[in-house]
Amino acid sequence: MNKKVINPETLNWEWEIRPETSWWNINLKELYAYKDLILQLARKEFLGLYQQTLLGPFWALLQPLLTVLIYVLVFNNVIGISTGNVPPFLFNLIGITLWNLFSEVFLQTSKTFSLNAEIFSKVYFPRVVVAISTLWLQLLLFAVQLILLFATYLFLVLQGNLNFNIANILLIFPIIIITTGIGFGGGLIFSVLTAKYRDLSALINLLIRLLMFVCPIFYTMSMVPENMQWFVIINPLSSLFEYFRYAFLGTGTLNIFLLSYSTIFMITIVAFGIMLFNKMSDKLIDIL
Repeated sequence: MNKKVINPETLNWEWEIRPETSWWNINLKELYAYKDLILQLARKEFLGLYQQTLLGPFWALLQPLLTVLIYVLVFNNVIGISTGNVPPFLFNLIGITLWNLFSEVFLQTSKTFSLNAEIFSKVYFPRVVVAISTLWLQLLLFAVQLILLFATYLFLVLQGNLNFNIANILLIFPIIIITTGIGFGGGLIFSVLTAKYRDLSALINLLIRLLMFVCPIFYTMSMVPENMQWFVIINPLSSLFEYFRYAFLGTGTLNIFLLSYSTIFMITIVAFGIMLFNKMSDKLIDIL
């Protein structure tokens, strides 16, 4: 009897399990197939975040408001940092809004493995789906804070304290994309590192607090002494805060070279973060 030999390579498999995970293993068609899961995970995180709380989602507004009030009290009233003709509340709110975007995307993405170890060990789906759902949730919360920023900005424009410039306002969109990319790429990298070395989680929280003072959030780059400006310039986030502030206020230190540096840094860290995440995601299951 003649037996027909089937070549596995000619078959159109729906699933294919390989012994090794490649560095660049992103299947956009597969990710799109999991779009409902991404939305459900984001919804689950959102409900878990504000469930059994007094204010619910209003915490997304209260947190930046309290932070800004403390900044105005400490840095503007006590220390005496000048904001020029700009109301201190708006000046600090601009910096805090962008900082919250970066820090929350970075911190929450870095917890991808530590918070989802049980799910990863029981069910198969692309691990990056969880990171994307986290990113989606943080962008939603950022949108709420951005609405607060725009409301404050438009109120001061109507009061005659500021001039509205639509061309400048449009600058916020590339700045948001670059900031989000840096936070997401860095979060992917540290999600792998914290899965292997648990004590890095505490170190990350400390580094984020220290990095906050290196970023021009409650001050401008022009206020930094000349002999220390290099320390702020090497931070790829610095130019983003300056451009974000310029979009609303029309003032700030603009440098296209520094913005290009931030863009290249973002592309590099996102690419490396995805590669490392893909390569190590399956191997980390045995460690968790």
